[in-house]
Amino acid sequence: MSDKEPLKIENSPGFWSQAWSRYKRRKLAMAALLFIVFLSGVAVFSPMIAGTKPIICKYKGSIYFPCMGYYYSGWENPIFQKDKFRRVYPRNLKQKDPDSWAIWPLVYQDPYRPVRANEWGLGEDGNPYDAQGSPSSLNLFGTYKTGFDIFASMVHGTRIALLVGFVSTGLSALIGICIGAIAGYLGGWVDITLSRFIEVVMCVPSLVLILALLAVVESPNIFHVMAVLGLTGWTGMARLTRAEFLKLRESEFVAAARCLGARPTRIMFRHILPNSLAPVLVPIAFGIAAAILVEAALSLLGFGISPPNPSWGTVLNSGREKLQSGYWWQLLFPGIAIFLTVLAYNLIGEGLQESTDPRLADPRD
Repeated sequence: MSDKEPLKIENSPGFWSQAWSRYKRRKLAMAALLFIVFLSGVAVFSPMIAGTKPIICKYKGSIYFPCMGYYYSGWENPIFQKDKFRRVYPRNLKQKDPDSWAIWPLVYQDPYRPVRANEWGLGEDGNPYDAQGSPSSLNLFGTYKTGFDIFASMVHGTRIALLVGFVSTGLSALIGICIGAIAGYLGGWVDITLSRFIEVVMCVPSLVLILALLAVVESPNIFHVMAVLGLTGWTGMARLTRAEFLKLRESEFVAAARCLGARPTRIMFRHILPNSLAPVLVPIAFGIAAAILVEAALSLLGFGISPPNPSWGTVLNSGREKLQSGYWWQLLFPGIAIFLTVLAYNLIGEGLQESTDPRLADPRD
């Protein structure tokens, strides 16, 4: 090497870069992450996968997106109600505008109503009822006793399951991290008071507290369920955050920030919190799995999201009521979906725990 050639100094990878490298080497954790990404895609594009409303259509010279009504009813153009489509698009589009065209979802089934006979005007059969609703090429996962398609309910229920998991756990994390940060950083009587409050909340069984809060709601919807789960699942994250702040508040970088005149809130959330997030991420992953499981349990007990809103728990509840009649498909498919989703989040949590813990790191890293 010549004297004029500069030395090349490579920057060492940061903590999160090393953690991601260790996480990628865990095949089960990566498979679980890919499964959750797949479920997220199903949740986002559920109206394009299963539905009876066109993804996009041309009607009376204008372009519409009726499938947006599955996300929020107000997003569906009122022209279809004005022209009395009555939620049956294939036959009415051609009858009311012969020049119309439409792009349809992959599976023509609706989570909010049974498909009736002759909706396309071709003499086709509608959804079967009662015991005739076993899985078939028309109804991949079978139907309820009332003729509602289970596959469509499962696809649209994915959005509710993931939404409940993410939002309720996000709310729990926000409450737990804030309370734990304040208790751990300030210490003294503030720490004693908040710690006793956390212990009081932990003494009440979570399911009993959830049922008590939902009992005062006349007709629980998804927002009530998310709020209740978020308000009852923060104690573990608060205790873990408090322990991390107690450990880090006497560190040299915190003392340097104090000498520079940084305010306590800036020290807590700008300096200490990023260095204490790694252990907190693990209970967040486990919390999402627990929230999905609790939502399914509440729906199974009849305290969750009320029908006809599609939910894995409501499908499971209908199968439990009809189990003696031999409707096995109403238990099998939602049960598998709940099991795989909870298992995936638990595997992600274990992967995060192993990849962010320096004591478990590979010496070669």
